[in-house]
Amino acid sequence: MKIVLASASSRRRELLKRLVKNFQVIVSDFNEDSVAFQGDCSSYVMKLAEGKAKNVCNKCTCRDSIIIGCDTVVFLDGEIMGKPSGSKEAFCMLRALSGKEHQVYSGISIVDKSSNEIYSDFACTNVKFSKIDDRQIERYLKTGEYKDKVGSYGIQGYGGIFVEKIHGCYYNVVGLPLNKLYNMLRKMGVNL
Repeated sequence: MKIVLASASSRRRELLKRLVKNFQVIVSDFNEDSVAFQGDCSSYVMKLAEGKAKNVCNKCTCRDSIIIGCDTVVFLDGEIMGKPSGSKEAFCMLRALSGKEHQVYSGISIVDKSSNEIYSDFACTNVKFSKIDDRQIERYLKTGEYKDKVGSYGIQGYGGIFVEKIHGCYYNVVGLPLNKLYNMLRKMGVNL
């Protein structure tokens, strides 16, 4: 059985290596704009993850494949934060997160190509930022770490200094909730 990760994220690759030694990466070109956010983050991220997994399933030639799709967003005050378009948007995101608690949602969708079954679930982690000032934000932006991070920060990097506390899965905030994925794969009968 071949395991395929439908993601370009280096963080997801690193995390998946903790569960699976050998897997293939096929990057999804699923149009995320085709999924409208309708107020429910869990449903939204699962639909995005499923879209990515199905997209890669159609590209995958090996019939005996398990395709893993994942999508992560930051949710604050009823609004979704994705990846920033540039440093100005990143600055605004970090300023909005300052001193507040937000949620990080990840959707996971696993497609079993041989049976055409789809398994989807999500994880949610509460993250509390300490109060940060504009100078701290500017200093962080100079690291460039924000560029490919939802919410404009990486908890596993320099951005971790802003995090006062978390409640839930740390790896979810990094981008792949390992415990959730592990249990989903086991329920599917995938031997890890």
